[in-house]
Amino acid sequence: MLELPILQNPKQDTISLMDSDIPLLANQPLLYVETYGCQMNVNDTEIVQGVMHKKGYSLTNTPDNADIILINTCAIRDNAEKKIHERLNHLKYYKKKNKDLVVGVLGCMAERLRENLLEKELVDIVIGPDEYRSVPELVEKAFGGERGIAVKLSRVETYDDILPFRTEGISAWVSIMRGCDKFCTYCIVPFTRGRERSRAYSSIVQEVTSLYDAGFKEVTLLGQNVNSYMDEHSGNNFAELLRACAKAVPHMRIRYTTSHPQDMSDKLIETMAEFDNICKYIHLPVQSGSNRILHLMNRTHPIEHYYERIAKIKELMPGCALSTDIITGFPTETDEDHQATMELMKIVRYDGAYMFKYSPRERTKAWKMGDDIPDTLKISRLNEIIHQQNQISYEINQQTIGTIETVLVEGPSKKNPLEWQGRSDTNKTVIFPQNENLAYIVGDYIKVKIARATSATLIGTVV
Repeated sequence: MLELPILQNPKQDTISLMDSDIPLLANQPLLYVETYGCQMNVNDTEIVQGVMHKKGYSLTNTPDNADIILINTCAIRDNAEKKIHERLNHLKYYKKKNKDLVVGVLGCMAERLRENLLEKELVDIVIGPDEYRSVPELVEKAFGGERGIAVKLSRVETYDDILPFRTEGISAWVSIMRGCDKFCTYCIVPFTRGRERSRAYSSIVQEVTSLYDAGFKEVTLLGQNVNSYMDEHSGNNFAELLRACAKAVPHMRIRYTTSHPQDMSDKLIETMAEFDNICKYIHLPVQSGSNRILHLMNRTHPIEHYYERIAKIKELMPGCALSTDIITGFPTETDEDHQATMELMKIVRYDGAYMFKYSPRERTKAWKMGDDIPDTLKISRLNEIIHQQNQISYEINQQTIGTIETVLVEGPSKKNPLEWQGRSDTNKTVIFPQNENLAYIVGDYIKVKIARATSATLIGTVV
């Protein structure tokens, strides 16, 4: 998930559990969903919960009393899949406690491994990202002892008519499109999520408006490449969709992710600059600073184009925060290629980055290129990248000292319950003291004067 702190491990490896305040209804089977991966997976979980809730299932926030345990998975890197296999082994405990328990694997890993997952005694159902409508039927059959699999990819499924079941009332994810047509040579997403298709323009604006009416304060528009969004009926592109959402909910923060540099238009940047409620933060994956490596990755643009897009963003939005994805150790990467990436980071000066060592994935074109960079060299280069990014982030954050940031209050800090945290417009985590004399609550916008900063966090006092 997109957070600004510097991470060595990918965002796709994190675990997101359901919130605790979930109504339980008597005599209804209890569903527990555990989500691994990106924001798209979080939104997919909400879709599955919506489908199951409509069919009479209640949701629980613990596997201890669940009748159905569903694991929504990520397959983008080998490390992510290893975590899922480890978790499935842990779930054997619940299967022993309750022989009627149904365990299912959802999402990208289900699409990739398919029947192989059913070979595990624990797994009863396997369901890919385009088959979530079939979850209730497969669960019912599994209660009767019949294992099931549904992994067919679709060219039309967008879940446009399904109301996601959300249990948190501040920030919401709204999927505007599914799939990807870019076919970067290292990426398995087109094979696990299928080809691009966009939701109807009007339904997205309506959902965003409904979220605002329900009390949500922030919405993130989601897609594998939101910049290529296109409603085939109205002809509206992503810049026009973003404008419509901003005008529909002028008092609601709007974010989006993820972008592809090739498709980031001037019109999109101009729209962001025009509206105050569109957050001034862009995640623009670059992967490498070397044209040779970008070509091998099939990133479809030279590094010069990326630099030009960054320049345009900084021209129209001087205070816009930037983050990126970087892969080191791609096949045949030389020290010269690595230094080109290091130089790119110095020039762009990202606020944050998600940095990974290359992980070969079957079915991708890069798989056939081999994996010729020794792991020790990958780690060495990755550590250089992380060290440099930490220093850049620290320097950027020092410049916020003395400034006043508008912060959306999220609640108590994870490290210290006597402190609270929130996020700035530029997606930075801001920590401030709990103060009973000030009447702010979760979901409020407050002003915080920054007193100090680390590479990942701003710390200040409410003013």
